Amino acid sequence: MTIPTPSQRATAWLDAFGAALASRDLDATTALFDDDSYWRDLVSFTWNICTQEGKGAMRAMLESRLADVAPSDFALEGEATEAGGVIDAWFTFATRLSRGRGHLRLKATDAGDKGWTLLTSMVELKGFEEKTGTHRVMGAEHGVHPGRKTWQERRQDELANLGYSEQPYVVIVGGGQGGIILAARLRRLGVPTLIIERNEKPGDSWRKRYKSLCLHDPVWYDHLPYIPFPDDWPVFAPKDKVGDWLEMYAKVMELNYWGSTTATKAQFDEAKGEWVVEVERAGEKVTLRPKQLVFALGVSGYANVPKIEGAESFEGEQHHSSKHPGPEQYKGKKVVVLGSNNSSHDICAALWEHGVDVTMVQRSSTHIAPSKSLMELALGGLYSEQAIKNGIDHHKADLIFASVPYKIMHTFHIPVYDEMKKRDADLYGRLEKAGFMLDFGDDGSGLFMKYLRRGSGYYIDVGASELVANGSIKLRSHVDIQKVNPKSVTLTDGSELPADVIVYATGYGSMNQFLSDIVSPEVANRVGKVWGLGSSTTKDPGPWEGELRNMWKPTQQPQLWIHGGNLHQSRHYSQFLSLQLKARFEGLDTPVYAQAGVHHLR
Repeated sequence: MTIPTPSQRATAWLDAFGAALASRDLDATTALFDDDSYWRDLVSFTWNICTQEGKGAMRAMLESRLADVAPSDFALEGEATEAGGVIDAWFTFATRLSRGRGHLRLKATDAGDKGWTLLTSMVELKGFEEKTGTHRVMGAEHGVHPGRKTWQERRQDELANLGYSEQPYVVIVGGGQGGIILAARLRRLGVPTLIIERNEKPGDSWRKRYKSLCLHDPVWYDHLPYIPFPDDWPVFAPKDKVGDWLEMYAKVMELNYWGSTTATKAQFDEAKGEWVVEVERAGEKVTLRPKQLVFALGVSGYANVPKIEGAESFEGEQHHSSKHPGPEQYKGKKVVVLGSNNSSHDICAALWEHGVDVTMVQRSSTHIAPSKSLMELALGGLYSEQAIKNGIDHHKADLIFASVPYKIMHTFHIPVYDEMKKRDADLYGRLEKAGFMLDFGDDGSGLFMKYLRRGSGYYIDVGASELVANGSIKLRSHVDIQKVNPKSVTLTDGSELPADVIVYATGYGSMNQFLSDIVSPEVANRVGKVWGLGSSTTKDPGPWEGELRNMWKPTQQPQLWIHGGNLHQSRHYSQFLSLQLKARFEGLDTPVYAQAGVHHLR
């Protein structure tokens, strides 16, 4: 008997899946899945970003959406592979309105191959594709055209009119990496979009950070859409280089970017179905009326500066890490840095290198992931030169990453960090001997799960941990600053540290704060929590939603969206947010499926 190949087994499953969906046989469809199974959809079936956990949830989604979606043409893409008893397969498919790409993991059971994880993602809308390849615009107008305008003249007209005589369909509040990336995708889709940014130029949000800042994520993880970094780009890009790239990118992608502009108030006009956004642009007050409003302000809210007794009496300098100018001016001074995550380590290391007496005050435990180990153990299989040689570019890597449901993602990460504990045992041992409080997350799943759950609590070690371990960076752990004195700080254990400068590396609040201030507390409350895994309701514990709260998908406030994340997330999820916005721009029907049912958000 011939043993079927992984590709034959995957094809058989996809054929059965496609046939069951076509005949709307939900019993046959759900029977193809294991009892422990997950279907993550990125817009194509649900007009949402959501995960159906288990057969019951899948059935409920299909009962609501299958007739409208009309999926078809499921076909294996490339060759399926098998490892550890699990088959991995890529496939393409279509729906009534879109074309998609998916990923499947199959487990062999006594009842045959059963679906374990399924990813379906929208690639493009039929009839509204990006004008690329053979569909690109001509640029030149051949022939005779009296009164013609050049490309540059038309571009200048657009810049002068958009926001004044012509209204953008989308306004993006925030012109950092997230806003720029989303605007680039919307530009390619022909959706009139305007970015509002308080800094003067694209990239300033990077340029204005502390001097020593570099990306801790490697270059293969950080490409922007359409224009990847050159192949000689540094593995870890310095902040000013990133800033210059973003400025170049915004120009060549012809983004409509209002720098030196602040959004002061936004209100949804229910009667007209549009936003009224008040902005101040270089001293001028302008009213914008977009249909869709996107907040693209990173993953955090305002800088979190703790209120400490006596802070107003301090005779030295104190500032949040986001305002830290660099180490040079502090040579010969005593600096106390409150906090022990990425910014604190970077700032402490730069201060020590410049001859500064620096003490880190660690209030709670921190996960340390040595950069080399992180790249080799956690990222190397997807984002590295070797991954590219193995046929996994960042586009494919993004989908592999997205194919793992958040509910079980920690099980994929725990072995990685178990190995990291062994590989870097010497460093970890010396850190603990120095008094540093270490952790590996709530369940040993390490850095990325901490990032998803909390957005903080870790340091990617690029050298500062050795300085902590050997005492070069002084450490006070298990304490907080209880009181600030004119020339010192008093810690919660009663001890006192002399200080000329205090740096608060104490993180940021929730993005929800921006909604409260710019829109209203009522809307912020309606939208609920932003970021983190769990419930977006304002009262915890709420229902597990299987996704990051309120990111890149419809919120409970119609026509309000939240976009952000690191460069990898901004690049990947901007694709699905831009398609949702494009569909609404073109007037397509977009019934949003959520676990509570179907509701229409325009």
